[in-house]
Amino acid sequence: MQEKKTSIPFYSWYALALLTIIYVLNFINRVLIYILFQPIKLELHFSDFQLALLGSTSIVIFYTLLGIPFGRLADKFSRKYLIAIGLAVWSLFTGLTGFAHDFWTLFFFRVMVGVGEATFGPAALSLICDFFPVRMRTTAQSVFSSGIAIGSGIAFLFGGWISDLYSWRYAFYYCGFPGLIFVLIIILLREPVRGIQDSKTEKPETDWRILAKNVPLRYLLIGYAFFALASNSASIWLPSFFVRVQHMTATQIGGWIAFGTITGGLPGTLLGGILADKLKKKYAGGRMLLTSILALLCVPVWIILLYTNIPAVQFFSIAILLGLALAWLGPAAADVNDLAGPNLRGLAVGIYFFSVNLAGLGFGPPIYGKINDLFKVSLHPELMRQTLLLSPIASLIAGVLLYIGSKKIERGNNAN
Repeated sequence: MQEKKTSIPFYSWYALALLTIIYVLNFINRVLIYILFQPIKLELHFSDFQLALLGSTSIVIFYTLLGIPFGRLADKFSRKYLIAIGLAVWSLFTGLTGFAHDFWTLFFFRVMVGVGEATFGPAALSLICDFFPVRMRTTAQSVFSSGIAIGSGIAFLFGGWISDLYSWRYAFYYCGFPGLIFVLIIILLREPVRGIQDSKTEKPETDWRILAKNVPLRYLLIGYAFFALASNSASIWLPSFFVRVQHMTATQIGGWIAFGTITGGLPGTLLGGILADKLKKKYAGGRMLLTSILALLCVPVWIILLYTNIPAVQFFSIAILLGLALAWLGPAAADVNDLAGPNLRGLAVGIYFFSVNLAGLGFGPPIYGKINDLFKVSLHPELMRQTLLLSPIASLIAGVLLYIGSKKIERGNNAN
């Protein structure tokens, strides 16, 4: 059935803008610690493995475990109140991180940031699907996903600058506590009727077990898990790579990655959504076909970035890599929502976040950190190039899996 084209109400754009701003705050709070690894390491004498636990595993412990039940809650209860509670929790504990003086206190505060952030993704993406029609779904979710690029850029730019100017503790104060202001604003949002933008000609699925039988969804979850593993390493370990190998300051590398994120990651995120919507009109599996190509393109860019010492080439490689590594976010979210349907959307998004974050934040960074410690990277920084080779390998695997998944969608193979 052809979707009737109607104008998008202004309030839908307002809601999208508000959710995107909150996503910016979400990612500032999540990735801020990455640019602060070195000053934290020097003051508190942590190993790379401990830094990885603080940067990723602490977030993932409850972020992944609670993502699925919070996704189910988003299918049944008020999504704006779920977001408001999470926003209050992650903002408060990000600010409190600046007061910590030992590993376990830092770890606990980071765990609580993860608990708060677990509420956001399923509820926000579900709301966007009810504010925008299907034809605009990928584009709207790519605008929302641009919060990752903007938030990461702000965290690296201002986090490094504040750390060099004052200390790493002030970076947490200034980037965490102000988020509490937006709690009241999101509570005032008018929540749309659930499923209002979806087709009324088909009865939506309500049995969660149908998701386990969805073959394209399996390839999507595993493929994006590998893509996330490769992509997250860019945010988590590239700052340390440039500080150690290129001897750059936190302000310098923060500026580099922030500029690369804004010039590459932001347009990449938005263009990824626009291109995916266009390909979706021609091919049922067009979104995953596009992201499989993006994953494969990451492979040579990673190799160039790791094995050149020419600053200009490294800088442009960062921008290109971040553009490719963020362009899959909108298409991935749109496919998850479409494959699940309106009554299982929050649960499916929760499962999607569980898989990509378990790989990209739970397993990946500690593995990188442990390999760094085994290679004694602190004494031999050049060996960090070998550790980061895991990223192009993961990108290659992601590209193959996503291509197969796109073909499964083309064949309409949604069951065994």
